[in-house]
Amino acid sequence: MAPSIAELPPSGLETSKTIPIKPWSRPEPTKEDLDWAPLVEIDLSRFDEPGGKEALADQLRDAVTNVGFWVVTGTGIEDERVLRQFSIGNTFFQEPLEEKRKHPCHFERGEYYGYRENSRWIGDTGIKENIEMLNVQKPIPQLDDEPRHRVVQENWDEIASFHRELHEKVARKLYTLMAIILELPEDYLYDLHNYDGKSDDHLRYMIYNVRTQDEWDRAQAYSKGGHTDFGSLTLLYAQNVAGLQIRTPEGEWKYVKPVKGGITCNAADTLSFLTKGYIKSTIHRVVTPPKDQIDIPRLGLLYFSRPGDNAPMRAVPSPVLDRLGLLTAEDKDENAHVVTGTEYVRARVKDVHHKTVLDKREGTNFEFKGLKVQNYYD
Repeated sequence: MAPSIAELPPSGLETSKTIPIKPWSRPEPTKEDLDWAPLVEIDLSRFDEPGGKEALADQLRDAVTNVGFWVVTGTGIEDERVLRQFSIGNTFFQEPLEEKRKHPCHFERGEYYGYRENSRWIGDTGIKENIEMLNVQKPIPQLDDEPRHRVVQENWDEIASFHRELHEKVARKLYTLMAIILELPEDYLYDLHNYDGKSDDHLRYMIYNVRTQDEWDRAQAYSKGGHTDFGSLTLLYAQNVAGLQIRTPEGEWKYVKPVKGGITCNAADTLSFLTKGYIKSTIHRVVTPPKDQIDIPRLGLLYFSRPGDNAPMRAVPSPVLDRLGLLTAEDKDENAHVVTGTEYVRARVKDVHHKTVLDKREGTNFEFKGLKVQNYYD
């Protein structure tokens, strides 16, 4: 397998000095003529204008109910702060492996905080996945006991501020727009994803390490299928190395083009459950980068919003869903027992990630206490 970005120094060289954060900059965009997906752009700088929320909700409606992907701009979060977060993530991935392994994800419990190593074999191909990630919990008192790697601890105030601001300036506003689309009180969906309540939201630093063309070919010959995300909302900052594709409503795979200063967003499983499929959980995948970028590590900065411990996976009482005939008598029974969003997400994480070999899942589904999704999409 091609080498990881992590270059391991001799053991015993760990120092008590602060880890320097080397500035990272985005690579140049690909020059290849790719088949880009047409995505709507939601300018959140209009959110507080008179009638702005309603206009943005009208603009967002088709994206969340049909396409599932869209781009957000005008967030008010300066790009230098975004690049700083990329730099922190890049610094972490260059740490010695023994340091990264100190706080691993506990997939056996369905928990996703900590470091995910690129150690899982891809079927019988003889190669491993090339993905590493570090997932950082919300900076709230209920999660203070979660361990932190050195890079995270030394930059905690900065990370925590960015973590909260990204949720409040982007995720919260998107939930407001979706509530307007559903004709619900504006805070309805946000209350199910309250930042100060305990949930498995996380900020993610992620890297696709460099592979040879042969390794990409072997990995993707094993599985080219798409997937949906587990929680409610995914935010992905632009980073320029192409590879993310979505499956369009017509069943075609198209690339997602990075938008300067933008965040690519998609709805996910639990939001689809809450709306009886009215809001689409987007099918997507990552494929081989273009030839002019194949030797560049694909660094990612993402935020995953997930429903809280007290958020029942019961269809929301939306007049829109009712008019469409999507709400059943059971959906309207507030006394009916349903699982929480956290219970579902943790069961899904455990099922997908607590294994040492990536298995083929064509034609299979995941089901947990009445909630069902496909494992694989052609």
